[in-house]
Amino acid sequence: MNAQTSIQILQAYATGLAAQSMQHKVQSKVFKSMGLTKLADKYADHSTEEMQWVDKFIDRIIDLGGEAKVEAAPAQTIYKNPVDFIKADLEVSEREVPNLGKATCAVAEDLTTFDLLKGYYQDEEEDMFWMRGQLELIECIGLQNWLTKQL
Repeated sequence: MNAQTSIQILQAYATGLAAQSMQHKVQSKVFKSMGLTKLADKYADHSTEEMQWVDKFIDRIIDLGGEAKVEAAPAQTIYKNPVDFIKADLEVSEREVPNLGKATCAVAEDLTTFDLLKGYYQDEEEDMFWMRGQLELIECIGLQNWLTKQL
């Protein structure tokens, strides 16, 4: 097992996910201000869940003897249009889920980290399927009907 590889991978995900969590938290507040309470709640819960993953990643980094840190991340775009946000968030997922799969395989000899990243992969894949489903639902029932469901 190469602990340094696990630490580097976990550190990268802790940093990126902390930034993404903050974006989802702010985005939730924007949706709430628009009256889209169901969508706001979805992303508030998602933000909390992401920070729970960050906590797990940091705990594992410490267990492996690494230095716990969350590095600065680039600024995130905040969207007024919920459909544009879901599309942008889906693009990130579609790009990053395959990378997460590769990262998970890279730590296969570190079974604890492997299981941790595998769980995170499954969670991210579910989120990706949810976003695709929302976009398909919008196509099927129309934007106004979908927005009504988000109140």
